Amino acid sequence: MQSNTTLTFYNQNAQDFTDSTIRVDMSALYREFLPTITPNGHILDAGCGSARDAAYFKQQGFTVSAFDASEELAALASQHLQQTVEVSTFQQLDRVNQYDGIWCCASLLHVPKNELPNVFIRLQNALKPNGVLYVSFKYGTTERVDNGREFTDLNETTLTSLIDACPQLNLIKHWQSADQRPGRESESWLNALIKAVPER
Repeated sequence: MQSNTTLTFYNQNAQDFTDSTIRVDMSALYREFLPTITPNGHILDAGCGSARDAAYFKQQGFTVSAFDASEELAALASQHLQQTVEVSTFQQLDRVNQYDGIWCCASLLHVPKNELPNVFIRLQNALKPNGVLYVSFKYGTTERVDNGREFTDLNETTLTSLIDACPQLNLIKHWQSADQRPGRESESWLNALIKAVPER
């Protein structure tokens, strides 16, 4: 569960957070993710924030679903996306074999480290066979509180161990990138594309 502290932050700062993230250029990440998704396929933007990315995917002809744990963010995101954004957490995700792609951009990092294994199983189950999952975490090895939000940082080793514990997930690639927000360029992110392999 996102902690009450983190949820309170997003509920109290939903408009500021939306304003500061809605125009960030994510095209480099889209170029990695979208070619792996079936044309016109169904993408889940999980922990969608402002729905910036979901709106882009929708413009590209994909079917889009989205959720966020923050009621206030989900309300703003629904307006931007022009469809309902569900209020939900990763721990409540119970879909099976439903999505061609799942996009978890800077969202899983608020899940406590001890809950991530269960969440990765839920993401695996929600993907169709050969579906692709994108995840990003701030690069590191700590659980920490920063400016009223709780973060779980991962590196390649900790991320790989999470993926290895899911029998149907295969790592396609991982890479590091700099934060795209002005003034945050020194912050490093760990990105990964992960594929759901059909059961043998």
